[in-house]
Amino acid sequence: MAPLGPRDTSQGRHESPEERADRRWNELLQEVRVIQTGVQILFAFLLTVVFTPRFATLGPTDKVIYVVTVLLGAATTGALIGTVTFHRLVTGHRLKPETVVWASRLALLGIILLLATVASALLLILRIALHDSAVPWVVTGLVAWFVICWFVLPALVLRHYSSKD
Repeated sequence: MAPLGPRDTSQGRHESPEERADRRWNELLQEVRVIQTGVQILFAFLLTVVFTPRFATLGPTDKVIYVVTVLLGAATTGALIGTVTFHRLVTGHRLKPETVVWASRLALLGIILLLATVASALLLILRIALHDSAVPWVVTGLVAWFVICWFVLPALVLRHYSSKD
């Protein structure tokens, strides 16, 4: 693998476990804020679709895909909001490092659920728009692209730089 750039090999920040937990919590909160906006817009759109005249004309398969998409959107919203409620419910109990770990896990679950929600929404929309047998292949290609961008590239960078330690 080609070098990805110079790496600072110093020991890192000089911070206490509490300071590290505070920093990591703030970083996580910023990440969740970014993703939550997109999730809220997507979920709101999905909730309105059932009230449009076109919805009644959908076939049974498309209605099932729609219901699955809405349920995935709700689960995504729950996981991402869960990161904040987790913190709110345990705050003041001196569990900040543990809170960061568990909230990070919820955020990652939310990202995985978002991937499934986007894939399902794309499948539904492209089935209706294109009526083409290529739709599953297009959706699969897009899901692969998301997996590469969201998971594979960070894993490669982590592996590359971790192997240098």
